[in-house]
Amino acid sequence: MSPTNSYLLDEVLQWSQETCCQELKTVLPKLTCLHNNSETWDDHIRILKIITDMFLPHIGLSELESECFSKILPKTVTMFESMIKEITDQVGELSSQNTELHALLRSILQALMQVIDALSNCVRHVGSLDETPDLDAIHSLPTCVLKVLRETFQHCKDSEVVYCGRLSLVADLLQGLFKEAYSLQKALLDLIDRMSFDKIASEEQISDIVAVIHSLLDICSIISNLDIAMHANTWKFLIKQSLKYQSLVEEHLHHGDISGSLCDNLLSAFHSCVELAEQITQAGLQETPQSPEYKVFQKTAKMCRFFANTLVHYIKEFKCFLTKYCGIFHKLYLQIISKFPPSLCAPALPTVLSEELNAAALVPLDAFLLQLLPLRPFVEVVLQQDLRLSPEQALSQCLLLVNVMVQLANQPEEVLQLWYTGSQFSEDTPRLPLYQAILTSFRRCYTERAVPVLLPGVMLKGQPQVQVTLHHHVCVQLCVSVAVLPAVYFPVLERCLIEALLQADTETALLAADVWCFTARYGTAELCLHHVLLIAQLVKLCTAECYQSLHLGMLLKRMIFLMTPNHQMELIARFPPSEVENLAVWNHVLLRALSKDTRHRVEKEIISLTEKVVTDWQNGGFKLGKVDKVNAVLVSLLAVLHGQQSPEEQGVLSAVSSITQLWLRMNPDQLLSHAVLQATLQSLLSLSAILVKNIEPQVICQALLCLDAVVCQRCDDKLLLAALEFLSSLGKIFIPPDNQSHILPRLSSLFGNLLAGRTWLLHQHALEAFSYFAENTNHEEVISQSLFVEDTKSKVVNYLSKTVNAPEEVELRLRRLRQESQVLEEQNEKLESNDEDFPDQPTAEVSADSEPCLKRPRQETSTEEEYSRYMETAESALKALCALTECQTNTLTPAWLESRLLELQSLITNISRNRQRHVS
Repeated sequence: MSPTNSYLLDEVLQWSQETCCQELKTVLPKLTCLHNNSETWDDHIRILKIITDMFLPHIGLSELESECFSKILPKTVTMFESMIKEITDQVGELSSQNTELHALLRSILQALMQVIDALSNCVRHVGSLDETPDLDAIHSLPTCVLKVLRETFQHCKDSEVVYCGRLSLVADLLQGLFKEAYSLQKALLDLIDRMSFDKIASEEQISDIVAVIHSLLDICSIISNLDIAMHANTWKFLIKQSLKYQSLVEEHLHHGDISGSLCDNLLSAFHSCVELAEQITQAGLQETPQSPEYKVFQKTAKMCRFFANTLVHYIKEFKCFLTKYCGIFHKLYLQIISKFPPSLCAPALPTVLSEELNAAALVPLDAFLLQLLPLRPFVEVVLQQDLRLSPEQALSQCLLLVNVMVQLANQPEEVLQLWYTGSQFSEDTPRLPLYQAILTSFRRCYTERAVPVLLPGVMLKGQPQVQVTLHHHVCVQLCVSVAVLPAVYFPVLERCLIEALLQADTETALLAADVWCFTARYGTAELCLHHVLLIAQLVKLCTAECYQSLHLGMLLKRMIFLMTPNHQMELIARFPPSEVENLAVWNHVLLRALSKDTRHRVEKEIISLTEKVVTDWQNGGFKLGKVDKVNAVLVSLLAVLHGQQSPEEQGVLSAVSSITQLWLRMNPDQLLSHAVLQATLQSLLSLSAILVKNIEPQVICQALLCLDAVVCQRCDDKLLLAALEFLSSLGKIFIPPDNQSHILPRLSSLFGNLLAGRTWLLHQHALEAFSYFAENTNHEEVISQSLFVEDTKSKVVNYLSKTVNAPEEVELRLRRLRQESQVLEEQNEKLESNDEDFPDQPTAEVSADSEPCLKRPRQETSTEEEYSRYMETAESALKALCALTECQTNTLTPAWLESRLLELQSLITNISRNRQRHVS
């Protein structure tokens, strides 16, 4: 600085306030010019202090901006930034031995505080004026002050990195710098808060307040980890100003940045709460609320609640500007709810900490969701058809959808239509109806259903609240929703339920069936009839073994209980059980659900049809191509016998007669090559288990002979389960001594093979069947002879003694369940990919390699095929006859048997002679 300028400054410092006021017009321009042209920080700060301390009090409000602030503050900010940069550049060489650099850095920090003090004088002066100025009257002041504050807070935040372990050398000055900046910000915000704009504000005024809000947003991102109270107060002011001038600034604000920052702060505070709660729990400090850790947890929880409530309030006021950010809100909701029970990712916390965490984050989420419900983009995000979620988010999505459904009860019609109907037009963003989305998300919760996770149940009057499974929780809420659902949405509900029934996951189908049954009970009897007829028609379209048939049959079985007697008779009229093609429907009906007259009619028609089909099959030459009809009537006959607590004598006699005929036609050799006969065997085993006390020993012998042929082979699990059912039922009867040598050894051998089952499910059923047999049988030698393998014997002993295996570790179990979930989902998707055409084009059950083709017309047959067919029939009959003679003594065989055998032998001799003659 030149001597002349230095002299001027020295002279001014000697002036009184009166002199400063008198010389203001003359000296102030010189000082501002010197300030802008100053080359050193010391000169700059010296001039700045003179202006703000001595001349600023005498400048009128109308001249503050034009004569002072606009001329000195921009250069002040530039100088401040250069000093911060100098510290950053020089601090690498700082050490306690480098006293010169140490002193330099401390002097720069002190200079920074002087600058902040000068700016504080400016803010205090403006605040002391009798008239509160408009923001454009002090345009440069808030802009420059906020820039300085940002640089200061950023430097303090980065101090540990910047000073690299040498922080202790300047910690006192940094602390003082932060306090000065804190005071400056508080004074500036108080000043701005006192200002107010008319509804008709200038573009410059609007631009200024928007700039202030955005600058404060930047500062919030910096101070989030520096001071909790300051952070909260800055956010409060930011939101307050946004709402104060809402009509002026709403189109100019960066709503995405503001709402995104609120989401980030909320999530950060929430995760900190969860971590602190876990640490307190592990340290056992939850019982000492005065501990420092507990107090920090409470402060963090308070911040979490503050950000949650602030976000809700901001969305409420600016929701029309936030539609582009609904994906962020959806993700936020899932992230928070995933840390609360029943999520498998949620930490186990004591009640006190859990309740505080609930109040801080979970309770505000309801209000958060309520604000988002009317937003179409939020609906589209939540209900999008191809929503990709991690397995850990499946439960959170399911609970979100259930909460949406609960809150829809009080929403207007246009909101209901958004959620319930799904996308209506091709140009719409594809979205699922809410009910379909709930059922789909429930399906994805494989692991949570298997654990199972538990949720608070509905509190009933006079009963304590209990924990319920996810299935129970979702089912109850769905039924509550259906109870208040406007009638116009019932077609959508029915479509969603039928789609859930026709997909592959059984528990999801069960949930849909539960809701459908509630709907039927809640509605009229005519509606129930309509649903039953629809389901029955779909069952009839299904192939016998497909999963859709099982799911629909499960619902049909339950719906029959809800029908009136007259409507049950109408079901008979529409699907007469006397026709084979309708038996698929009646196979799924529990006959005890029917009225007495209806039940007797159904039983009579099915038994009569069974007799007719079996007789026709016998009279037709036992054609393999007709076995499918026999199988159909056997399944229905089984349903009849299961539905009777004490079967009528006439029905038992008829059933025994039919199955005896069929047993005698079963050929063990054919069972291995024809899957259709294995289905027959399965039904015969189940029927024989019910009628075991009425079956002759030779029939039992034939059954064991057939079983012996298939058990050692790779046959269907359902056949083996039926075999176990039959074998266990033999414990209820006494085998005559003459038949024991043929029956008991085979029985022991079969039990031994089945107890060594290849899967845990079959093994478990084998243990149960063997245990039942052992408890009831008089033939105790079978028990010991069945346990010829030591490993099998030890497993049976452990089962009978109720030995409990070591419990699986929680983490290992969850890992196993997640792996199983992936396998199950892949299998379900494979099943569904093979049934895309259901029910319009139902696929046929029988394939070329599972069952012989039907008999061809005569003109297409060949001589060789005829020989083969007749030989198979003859072999089958002779083997069955041989089995009978092995099971009986000579005294029990018919007297005419010998003469008939001689006739057969003569026929065989003639056939052989004829063949030799043709060959020669």
